[in-house]
Amino acid sequence: MKKTVAFCTLGCKVNQYETDAMRGSFEAEGYEVKEFSQEASVYVINTCTVTNMADRKSRQMLHRARKKNPDGIIVAVGCYVQAAKEQLEEDTMIDLVIGNNMKSQVVQIVEQYIRDNKQTEDRDAYVADIAHDHAYEAMHIETVSEHTRAYIKIQDGCNQFCSYCIIPYARGRVRSRSMEDILQEVQALTANGYKEIVLTGIHISSYGLDFEHTSDEQEDYGPFKNSALIGLIETLSEVKGLERIRLGSLEPRIITENFVKRLSKVPQICPHFHLSLQSGCDATLKRMNRHYTTDLYLEKCELLRQYFDRPALTTDVIVGFPGETEEEFARTKEFLAKIHFSDMHVFKYSKRHGTKAADMPNQIDPQIQTERSEKLITLGEKMKNDFIEACKDQEQIVLIEEEAEINGIKYMTGHSKNYIRCAFESDGLVPNMVIKGTINSKLNEEFVFCKRID
Repeated sequence: MKKTVAFCTLGCKVNQYETDAMRGSFEAEGYEVKEFSQEASVYVINTCTVTNMADRKSRQMLHRARKKNPDGIIVAVGCYVQAAKEQLEEDTMIDLVIGNNMKSQVVQIVEQYIRDNKQTEDRDAYVADIAHDHAYEAMHIETVSEHTRAYIKIQDGCNQFCSYCIIPYARGRVRSRSMEDILQEVQALTANGYKEIVLTGIHISSYGLDFEHTSDEQEDYGPFKNSALIGLIETLSEVKGLERIRLGSLEPRIITENFVKRLSKVPQICPHFHLSLQSGCDATLKRMNRHYTTDLYLEKCELLRQYFDRPALTTDVIVGFPGETEEEFARTKEFLAKIHFSDMHVFKYSKRHGTKAADMPNQIDPQIQTERSEKLITLGEKMKNDFIEACKDQEQIVLIEEEAEINGIKYMTGHSKNYIRCAFESDGLVPNMVIKGTINSKLNEEFVFCKRID
């Protein structure tokens, strides 16, 4: 039988990186990669468990794969596996259950499963070891599913234990990837034509916390007390052919003057900073076990704006957290407007079994959550429009990514360094070109039209 494999990736960019690495492993063993909508001999579903909705979506995709090919091998990997091993073991639709620490061995596990002829009529799930390792699990990519931007996983795990979050239990403690390994991967990707990388991980501000540091490295980098992340960025900036470095979500407390000053001297750095907030009320932040106040968060945003010209500041906000009163919500809304983000992701609180917040009193009615969410989404849209308007006289450097049809007209589109989605007249433009332009008008809620500067 011809060896074919299809992938479905749910959740974060770390999962996307790991899927790209697994795809490369299967291709190296002679598998042809199919679209998930097509029939394949193996289906790998890289699951997510960050919310109840993510759990449900993970189950749906696993069952959908079985319907695509009743005789195929269905592989569940990832965070939902870590959180729901017992349920997946009992699910007759699934053949293999593989935890986060075994993704690099997925091909070997599938091949061994085939050799052992474990595919029985009962379809009892074979469970690979899902215990967390204490070392970083090495995975590598040379090409990615996106054609112009490569996500680079630099660490795994989280030590923060926010009261609402299941991820430290699903991903384990912080494990960092060696700088040498990251450098080699970025060099290989740029040699293959990739011009932009995004440094990603579960908590990238903790990168290097598990490394040994000499006393002269213990500079002022907030509570993380190491220069590993900024040192990595500076090292990668020397890679030939690398034109843009973008950062994933940052912990606000790593934004010190020392950190930002060094960051501002890296020419490839994209002035787009995602600082996770979650609430604009100190009382709510304390219940969430977030380790900063709104005053400190504001100070960090002002520091970034001091060293960068109109940087894009984006964030995540949770509404309807247990105990969030109308007054607390009003404080959050007021604080968000004060920061004036360029974009926001608004989430309704989702109770996760096994977290401290799940047992907190005063759980918020879903209807109230929805009402608060809609108010913040409306505020976010206004702030996004204000940011675009403020950038109209600013030269935008755009990496062209793909063709898109907008209002019946074909454009070539891409992101500016400060993460505005720009559309250009398509004449002479191809993906992976870096061009300059100025914002002319808004095409829709997603794109702005730019005039090219030659």
